[in-house]
Amino acid sequence: MKVIRVLLVDDQPMIRTGFRLILEAEPDITVVGEASDGTEAVELTGALCPDVVLMDIRMPRTDGVEATRRIVETGSASRIVILTTFDLDAHVVDALRAGASGFLVKDGPADSLVGAIRTVAGGDAVLSPRVTHRLLGRFAHLGAPAEAPVPARLDALTGRELDVLRALSRGLSNAEIALELGVGETTVKTHIAHILEKYGLRDRVQAVILAYDSGLVVPRTGR
Repeated sequence: MKVIRVLLVDDQPMIRTGFRLILEAEPDITVVGEASDGTEAVELTGALCPDVVLMDIRMPRTDGVEATRRIVETGSASRIVILTTFDLDAHVVDALRAGASGFLVKDGPADSLVGAIRTVAGGDAVLSPRVTHRLLGRFAHLGAPAEAPVPARLDALTGRELDVLRALSRGLSNAEIALELGVGETTVKTHIAHILEKYGLRDRVQAVILAYDSGLVVPRTGR
């Protein structure tokens, strides 16, 4: 059994202790270190090479956004999950842009924390449909995504890959995309892998941001 190595980053010791107790109760997860700010997080990530960094977004000295950016720029294989108090924290989008693989709200249930760690360690991202609609809708100046003409930046994608990317931007799961497009779930996974490879993206969260940044999906006007 592979044990997932986690680094906890939060400026509140009680929060770190609570997360440690939750995670170390699981047989496949171990906490390899703790950091109280982003600067220390960058240093410990380089020294300990954790599989997952659980990163608070608001900290003194160096916040979670900047720490995420620095870790990703080093080429680290560690994957980052952002912790926030509010699910519409504007800084979360900045962290996702910087390379985080998703985020969790601190007051969520313990099983969601454990599940997120396993999901991210397995190479996927933590971003629910509700969060995709609300958070990325806010990032794109509110409103649900609407299809736009295919921008030149995405001309490397096939028609089916564009369909998958649009579906991803709506927060659909692989199974939901497969059902909507009338293909197998394995085929959807293959298309997503091709999208990530073609644009050097870490995971589906980065693919969704690409869809918004490139203009493939845009907010509808009105409510």
